[in-house]
Amino acid sequence: MRKKLAVIALGGNALLRGDQTGTIDEQEKNTFDTCKKIVGLIRKDFNIIITHGNGPQVGNILLRNEAGYDKYKIPQMPMDICVADSQGGIGYMIERMMRNVLTEEKIRRNVVTLVTQVLVDKHDPAFENPTKPVGAFYLKEEADLLAKKNNWIFKKDSRNRGWRKVVASPTPIEIVNEKVIRSLANSGKIVIAVGGGGVPVYKHDNGYLEAIEAVIDKDLASSVLATNIKADAFYILTDVPKVYINFNKKDQKALNKLKINNALKYLEKGEFGAGSMGPKIKAAISFAKNSGKESVITDAESLPKKGCGTRISL
Repeated sequence: MRKKLAVIALGGNALLRGDQTGTIDEQEKNTFDTCKKIVGLIRKDFNIIITHGNGPQVGNILLRNEAGYDKYKIPQMPMDICVADSQGGIGYMIERMMRNVLTEEKIRRNVVTLVTQVLVDKHDPAFENPTKPVGAFYLKEEADLLAKKNNWIFKKDSRNRGWRKVVASPTPIEIVNEKVIRSLANSGKIVIAVGGGGVPVYKHDNGYLEAIEAVIDKDLASSVLATNIKADAFYILTDVPKVYINFNKKDQKALNKLKINNALKYLEKGEFGAGSMGPKIKAAISFAKNSGKESVITDAESLPKKGCGTRISL
């Protein structure tokens, strides 16, 4: 009998808390704790695929990129290499912590990390209006110089922390090697893939793959993967146990179940922020709509509990 297959998208909180500086000790402890919760699904007879974000980590890689060039003239690496770099580092950390948890829990499973490319459309409208902030904050004067020197685009941070480089965030079309990911997972391996939304690439008419300067939303890419490999469950882990309307207000309300039509109405009303819950809701809607199965948004602490989180369905 085939085991059920789950895709679990780890939010940044699963690796790095908002009040932490980002040391490797902090990240490893957070990752170990998250893996302990994920084991609950393995004990429920699930095969699992883990995806993850990379926001703070790739930001640090970009800082090192710029600092190394300014001081030592080390050639700067393009965005795709930086994203792949973060996939390898974070994937290694998750893999090692998961192996340690499995050893502690006396569970025999192999764990494998795949650096993942994701196909996008070179003509995606997102390339006409870059909106995704990456890297460090700069003064206006610094941003102007870098923009002129590198042909970059900068936008002012909404919280007045400075100016940040922005890149396009195109819609993911297909996960390269998704059949390999599915095969590995269905054979019982724990697979770590689609890190940071994957490295965005586009395909020429002759099949040649070329990288493109962009970042892909991690939850949306995870939703595409979960749909295409026919996963039985899609979990999006964040820093709250459920989705709320009127969040952080006196009349905030947790949602246990959410139909797609209602979720779309709440999105239109602005209940879910574009930089926080909004992308997660869109990814959950996409999986539920295209697979006919539930998406679940919750936190790692609640994951092992029956009926956890907010469940989005048709």
